[in-house]
Amino acid sequence: MTDTTQIQTLDLGAPKPLTEDWLAAGIGLFVVALAFLGLSGTDLLGWAATTSVWMNPSGALAPAAKSFASLGGLPALLLTYAALLVVLSLGAVITGANAARFAVTFTVLFFLAYASWFIGNYAHFAAVTPADFKKFDISWSARLTNEGGFIVALLVGIVIANFFPRFAAWLRPAVRPELYIKIAIVILGAFIAVTAASKLNFASSLLLRGVAAIIEAYLIYWSVVYFVARKWFGFSREWAAPLASGISICGVAAAIATGGAIRARPQVPILVSSLVVIFAVVEVLILPFLAEQFLWRDPLVAAAWIGLAVKTDGAAVAAGGITEALVNAKAAIEGVRYEPGWILATTTTVKIFIDVFIGVWTFILAYIWTNHINVQAGQPKATVGEIWQRFPKFIIGFVLTFAAALITALTASPATAKALSPAIGEANVFRVIFFILTFFSIGVLSDFRKLWEDGLGKLAAVYLLCLFGFVIWVGLFISWIFFGGVHPPLAG
Repeated sequence: MTDTTQIQTLDLGAPKPLTEDWLAAGIGLFVVALAFLGLSGTDLLGWAATTSVWMNPSGALAPAAKSFASLGGLPALLLTYAALLVVLSLGAVITGANAARFAVTFTVLFFLAYASWFIGNYAHFAAVTPADFKKFDISWSARLTNEGGFIVALLVGIVIANFFPRFAAWLRPAVRPELYIKIAIVILGAFIAVTAASKLNFASSLLLRGVAAIIEAYLIYWSVVYFVARKWFGFSREWAAPLASGISICGVAAAIATGGAIRARPQVPILVSSLVVIFAVVEVLILPFLAEQFLWRDPLVAAAWIGLAVKTDGAAVAAGGITEALVNAKAAIEGVRYEPGWILATTTTVKIFIDVFIGVWTFILAYIWTNHINVQAGQPKATVGEIWQRFPKFIIGFVLTFAAALITALTASPATAKALSPAIGEANVFRVIFFILTFFSIGVLSDFRKLWEDGLGKLAAVYLLCLFGFVIWVGLFISWIFFGGVHPPLAG
């Protein structure tokens, strides 16, 4: 696999081809820009396909906006595919890849990945609340939420990688998980900003608590995981740093950003990302039920704990939603009724600041690596330009989309602010699709025979030891410190 994400040595003499980092930032900004243009009255993204939880598959697909309802679900999906094909094929040309081969392989990859997402939205997999059970007339569900579609995509990719290696090799030109996740992160910036703005009073009241908890937790997490990986398991710095970021900061995004900052080989963040996804599923299935049993009297402690413990954005928000449903139901039985939304909002707020922390931490790591660890021969101290070369550029896109959406939400007219949330929601449809492509691509790259040779077993041992040995419990302790005794308002 060609490492298109490696940041080249600074050379002012000749023009450099566009890197994957800049491409991701550009595509993500383009999607968000279309969402903002839609505020003028012309919906430019409402045709994008979405999939809802279903029992009858015929009604599962639909355009994102009701104004495009007449388009129909399947035409919306085909239009979404065509739009992505054009944009990503152009990106392949810009980065020097074979556009024709990419287009052919991307077509197959897209429909396999989206079919996986569709299956994951089946009600017996995705239904969570009693209302869902009543709506779909079912008596059981795996309660994976629609995030279970990511797991299906990962598993289908793994099956292809391990049982159909020739097919996996043929798909390789379109298997670009780092590009897909970076685009998703840029779009995520706007979605997070709108979420924060819509809960600004709540978020501002807990801001200092959340920031303090995150800084304390992750400085402890990162240093301990890095130490364990280096000293107890003998991993090199190249492996230990992305692993520490993946476990301690924000999973897939943090592992990829750290890999770019320290110039790690591409298989390093891919292996770490695979583990992050697998363990995130385990956490979603376990932690909300532990929170219900032991933390229902302190619901915001439970909410912060979920935000600090579950490592992917989608899984964390899903786990926060499940926790809110379970804890509120448990409290209601005891005669305590909380206003809905506060537990999920706390989890989301904590996760927001964790995402922002990715950019800060990758810049710190880039500085440390260039000045103290991977110093160029004859150049004991790195220049500002060298640090800039190592800095993951897609983080700039994340910051820009976050700032633009937050400023607009807080300063625009009431009518514009009201229209912003559905507009960014349409952009978020593409964020979900890029997440789907990411998980499927990670699966296709997860040939376990090769991964085992590269050290997957040792990585899993580090992850298991650190996550369940101290990360979860340190997160719980810090949540108690900063959120203990703080309760959501009572309903009515």
